[in-house]
Amino acid sequence: MISYLDGIIIYTSTSYVIVNVVGVGYKVFAVPELLTRPIGETVKIFTYHKSSDDGQALFGFPNMATLQFFELLMTVSGIGPKSALGIVSTSDMQVLKQAIANQDTTFFSQMGGIGKKTAERIIVELKDKMDLLPSGSPNTPTNSDVFDALMGLGYSTHEVRRIITEVDTTAPTEYQLKQALKLLSKS
Repeated sequence: MISYLDGIIIYTSTSYVIVNVVGVGYKVFAVPELLTRPIGETVKIFTYHKSSDDGQALFGFPNMATLQFFELLMTVSGIGPKSALGIVSTSDMQVLKQAIANQDTTFFSQMGGIGKKTAERIIVELKDKMDLLPSGSPNTPTNSDVFDALMGLGYSTHEVRRIITEVDTTAPTEYQLKQALKLLSKS
């Protein structure tokens, strides 16, 4: 089973990247954060390897926390890897966890391919499992207030996810926001 790749992006599309790992190219269906990386960039990707009668597929994530959330989503009946990838691609993990905690079915039913009943199942089946996930890691945004504020200012999810990992999460929220805005203005 393939669970991690460390290589160079040699091709990107709207839904997958091809990563060259010591001369072998792996096609990885990925979150937008990885899809927008430039060709030639070295990446470290945590993967979920799906093997079935239809074939094999790799799904890639920039950190272990997002992969774990993806895997937890797939425990919900009716959610497969493509639906789970779509869900984790739409929003920050903290925002998704908050929507589950708040039992916000509208949040999930607005996502492509997720109806009201599936949204309800996600909430019912995962609300007691949220504590199984890590609260955060160095690669995972832990301050959803800063994330929400930047999104409210019109920055894209990709931009915010990329920048927020560089912000000092031990600092007060106001300082984190100033630091993030400074970093965004440089990029």
